[in-house]
Amino acid sequence: MKLAEALQERADLNQRLEQLRSRLNENALVQEGEEPAEDPLELLQELDNVSSRLEQLISMINLANANTKKDSITITEMIAKKDVLKVRIAILRDFLYSASATASRARNSEIRILSTVNVREKRKELDALSKQLRMIDNQIQELNWTTEI
Repeated sequence: MKLAEALQERADLNQRLEQLRSRLNENALVQEGEEPAEDPLELLQELDNVSSRLEQLISMINLANANTKKDSITITEMIAKKDVLKVRIAILRDFLYSASATASRARNSEIRILSTVNVREKRKELDALSKQLRMIDNQIQELNWTTEI
């Protein structure tokens, strides 16, 4: 199984767990004399099975991420860098949006509002960070489809 396939299965299992949560809650109580739409004991057994498989997959994925390297950098390290870059880019993007806002003045004698940074330079920095994020994401995707677990 390729790492990418394991990641897809993990996503499917997480979705099934959420569906099981909902189905269990819908069948937790019934009116006296009524039967639940689904047998809660069967749903609980399915919950155990899905949870066990998910635990197994998460372990396999984490081990593969920690042991698979490209240019002496593990997938785990790449994911950490990617996550931090995403946050940094979002913060910088919001900051630049605020820094580039203009304030209208009715007269020249009114107070001028100026940006505290060179927005053009910071946008170039943002573009470079975005490119770095895309490149890391591409490397991770490549490794996901070539790594056997």
